[in-house]
Amino acid sequence: MDGAKTVEDVQTALRCSGRAAVQAQGVTVVQLEDGQCHYLCEDAMSPLWQGQRFPATSCISGWAMLHDQTVAIPDIRADDRIPQAAYRPTFVRSLLMVPIRVAGVPVGAIGAYWADLHRATAGETAVLERLAEAAGRALARLSAPAGRTGVLAV
Repeated sequence: MDGAKTVEDVQTALRCSGRAAVQAQGVTVVQLEDGQCHYLCEDAMSPLWQGQRFPATSCISGWAMLHDQTVAIPDIRADDRIPQAAYRPTFVRSLLMVPIRVAGVPVGAIGAYWADLHRATAGETAVLERLAEAAGRALARLSAPAGRTGVLAV
C-alpha cells in the first residue's frame, strides 16, 4: 500500500487482499464518520452492508474503532455486541475486526467474515493488523497535504 496514489487505491488494496490473506468468505472496509460506521466497500460471497451506515455505538466495527481494539468473535450469535437483526440476513457466523489508525487515531476498520464457526488464529489476526497498519500509513501520507478528515472516503 506504500505505492497507493489515491484513497481509492488503499480501499481497493484492502478489499482485494484482506479476504484472501485470512481465507475468509468476506471482507469489508469501514470508515468512522460523524459517529457513524460507513461501509465503503466489500468483497464477499454474498452482499453485506456496502454503502450502508450504522451508529458507531451499535455495531461491531464501531466497537473496534471506539475502543481502539481488534476484536475476534467466533460465534456472532453468542456476543451481545453484535446487532443480530443486521447480521441475520447475511452468511456471517464469525468475524475479525481491526481498527485502521491514522496518527494513532482510529478512522476506519477492516472486517473479515467467515460463514462457519471460526476462531481467528494469531496468524490471521496479525495479517489483518498488518494490512490495517499499512493502510493507516498510506492514508496518513495521502491525507496530510489536504488535511482531510474523511481519510477513507474517495
